[in-house]
Amino acid sequence: MGVLRRIVLLSLGFAGGFMAAAALVKRALPSRGDAESDEVALVAVFDGVDLRSEAKGFRGGSMLAWYGGVNADLREAELAPDARLSVAALFGGVALRVPPGWRVESNVRAFAGGVAVSGSDPDDPTAPLLVLDGLALFGGVAVSRNPPAAI
Repeated sequence: MGVLRRIVLLSLGFAGGFMAAAALVKRALPSRGDAESDEVALVAVFDGVDLRSEAKGFRGGSMLAWYGGVNADLREAELAPDARLSVAALFGGVALRVPPGWRVESNVRAFAGGVAVSGSDPDDPTAPLLVLDGLALFGGVAVSRNPPAAI
C-alpha cells in the first residue's frame, strides 16, 4: 500500500505544480495581436483565445494553449514569405483554419497528444508556405483547410 500511496502523492504533486506554473505564466505572458497584426503572440492559459486574422502580410508568431484553447482563423490573411508559427499545446488545443491555397509544413512533435493537418497541399510549389514548429504535450494541434466564408 505504501508504493501506491507514494505514486498517488507524486502524481498529485506533479499536477498541482504544473497548474501553479500555468497560473504564473498566465499572469506573466499576456496575448498580443489582433485581426490586423502581421505577427501574433497568443496565450490561452485556463481560458480560450479567438483570432480572425485579416493581416496583409502574416509572418506568424507564437501560440500557447496551456489548459486552454487557441482558435485562429487565418483564411482572410495574406501570407508573407518565410512565415513561421510556433505552437504549443500543453493539456490544451490549438485549432488553425487556413485557406486551401496555402501549403502547410508541420514540424510539430506530439507526446501523448496529436497533430492533424487535414486536406492536401496545393500542387503549385510557389503557393504560400506556412511552417509550423512546436509541441503537443497531452494536447492537440489541428489545421484545417476551408475556403473563406462568404460575406
